[in-house]
Amino acid sequence: MGKARTFGIGMDYSPTSKAALCWAAENLIDEGDRVILIQAQPPKADHTRKQLFEENGSPLVPLEEFREINYSKQYGLTHDPEVLDILDTVSKTKGAKVVAKVYWGDPREKLIDAVDDLKLDSLVIGSRGLGAIKRVLLGSVSYYVVTNASCPVTVVKGSKP
Repeated sequence: MGKARTFGIGMDYSPTSKAALCWAAENLIDEGDRVILIQAQPPKADHTRKQLFEENGSPLVPLEEFREINYSKQYGLTHDPEVLDILDTVSKTKGAKVVAKVYWGDPREKLIDAVDDLKLDSLVIGSRGLGAIKRVLLGSVSYYVVTNASCPVTVVKGSKP
């Protein structure tokens, strides 16, 4: 067994971010690795914990606490049993340590901040697969992160509808 690694997984609870989580669970995470679920809330979101942690993001929250509905309410997050099931499986079957962290602001910037703050060995994110025109008009989180992150980034594309 090699050195334990730290992986970040960008999570916005969209189908593509769930696909990225599944891909990482199946292909990347090994025993002893640390998995950090990174969630970026809109800057205008107003939840009880934002006032405490807006500048640097929340503390790392262990899976046991993240599993509780009150956690989701305090941070304004989606309580998603599918995501929790995947994280539980990674924790139990692969022996990975799973934690979560919440940031407030533009997801592009906050994912880059997370790479540096958390000293990630790798980041996995989903991509909606915007066409060229939409990507120019709306901006692509995945493109921005791939071109600006200081660690390897894996982009998992969503399936076509």
